[in-house]
Amino acid sequence: MTRSLPQRLDRWMARAGRTLLIPPLILVLPWLQELVDQLLFGGRWNLAMTPGGSFLGVLTAPFSHGGFGHLLANSLTFLPLSWLVLLRGRRDYLAVWLGVYATAIPVWLLWPTGSHGLSGVVYGLLGYLLLIGWLEKRPLSMLLSVLALVTYAGVLPSLLPIFSPPGISWIGHVSGFGGGVLAALAVARDPERGSKLSG
Repeated sequence: MTRSLPQRLDRWMARAGRTLLIPPLILVLPWLQELVDQLLFGGRWNLAMTPGGSFLGVLTAPFSHGGFGHLLANSLTFLPLSWLVLLRGRRDYLAVWLGVYATAIPVWLLWPTGSHGLSGVVYGLLGYLLLIGWLEKRPLSMLLSVLALVTYAGVLPSLLPIFSPPGISWIGHVSGFGGGVLAALAVARDPERGSKLSG
């Protein structure tokens, strides 16, 4: 039995609502970590990715920040970029996270300084959005790429060390951006994904 248009619309809205909740729910983790850090540890409980440290630091680094200001700035960018990627689907969003983690591993192994914060994921989301439209040449994908470029082009210079403020891990931004690019390449080459979008 086929569903009526109102039933399909209700189902789509319910699913969209659940999808929109994913980024705020993710943000609960770093905000809770920072709250506990500031209240109980005086800002000294960091879960950073450090050279020679445990691999666990690679996984926890996005959820650790150097204070509420750092976390707030990342959160305000993380939310809209996350929602833009989620307009394409949860698989795309997961692909970005996996790409960011994959490109963080060489930094953890080879880079001499540590880093933490959601900015790597933020740049991964941005890298994905900037590239996916030009790879797929589909209206929604190209619209998202143009929107991301127009809205967030101003942060792209911080991928270069000469434009990155002191104390900011520009290599974390670059590796995150690279992870987003890898995700876009993987998604664009997925034949199953392409058939679903064209169907």
